[in-house]
Amino acid sequence: MSPLDASASHVLSSDVTDQAIAVPGWVQDNVDTLIGVPLRILLIIVGAVIVRAVAKRAIDRAVQRILQAGDGESEPRRTSRGPAVLQRDHSRANERRQQRARTIGTVLSSIVTIVVSVMGLAMILDQIGIALGPILASAGVVGLAIGFGAQSLVADYLSGMLIMIEDQYGVGDSVDLGEAVGEVEHVGLRLTQVRDLNGGLWHIRNGEIRRVRNDSQEWARAVLDVSVAYDSNLDTVYSVLEETGHALRQDPEFRDVLLEEPSIWGVQSLDADGVVVRVVVKTAPLKQWGVTRELRRRAKEALDAAGIEIPFPQRTVWMRTEDDTAAPALPAPR
Repeated sequence: MSPLDASASHVLSSDVTDQAIAVPGWVQDNVDTLIGVPLRILLIIVGAVIVRAVAKRAIDRAVQRILQAGDGESEPRRTSRGPAVLQRDHSRANERRQQRARTIGTVLSSIVTIVVSVMGLAMILDQIGIALGPILASAGVVGLAIGFGAQSLVADYLSGMLIMIEDQYGVGDSVDLGEAVGEVEHVGLRLTQVRDLNGGLWHIRNGEIRRVRNDSQEWARAVLDVSVAYDSNLDTVYSVLEETGHALRQDPEFRDVLLEEPSIWGVQSLDADGVVVRVVVKTAPLKQWGVTRELRRRAKEALDAAGIEIPFPQRTVWMRTEDDTAAPALPAPR
């Protein structure tokens, strides 16, 4: 071997030895990057999964407790308003309670998943060494733009949550939402569907609902205005209407519908054709219209039997001849 080859071999072996010695030192200097960072990332992921699982379990238990409480009520609650059968339909109330509980539980689970995922991702990026400041600033700008563009959508979902939490109305209720009046067929986080009297299905965004009239909660009131002639004895009229209302309350078909004895509120107005007397009675939800129709029929029959006149609009027409001579008055055509 020539002296030149021996020198080159010596230099090569020296470089290999230096590199072999330098590798353990580099590993030692970067042990945190090689082992510590992946380990911390793994711990973050495991911690996020555990937190999400615990939160979801807590939400599920709360929802299940609500559902079990609803199933455990075998009989509707009795109050001073009347028999339990007159309260809101028990099965429908349970169904609404279950619907609200499941919907709110799903929403809360989604919120927990999003929050935990975002926090976990931010912590992982911090461990990798990516600056979070620019990312958060960019996310804030994008979120602001989306917020302005989708603010109506956000309002719809928030309003839907409040409607369910506050139990403003539910499926099967008869409601007045402004232009939409009818029976609720579906309540979602974004939309409410109402079927009107003519069969039309209304789709109303929850964020556009400004006021609600619910005719289906707890109790309702049947209001009947009866017009009698001016020469009628009001005490007799009151007595006849009270007896009619009492007979309706005693009827087995309506006994479980009326919460209280019908009440005579007195003279409601003095119209051009007669005196208007108001009769009211508290009923079970959604039964007020049927009670009003039956009470009107019975009041008509009772007043006729008592000889009390129910007036109708009458007009007198005067006809004059060409020489301005007054002709006899003729009754107006009906």
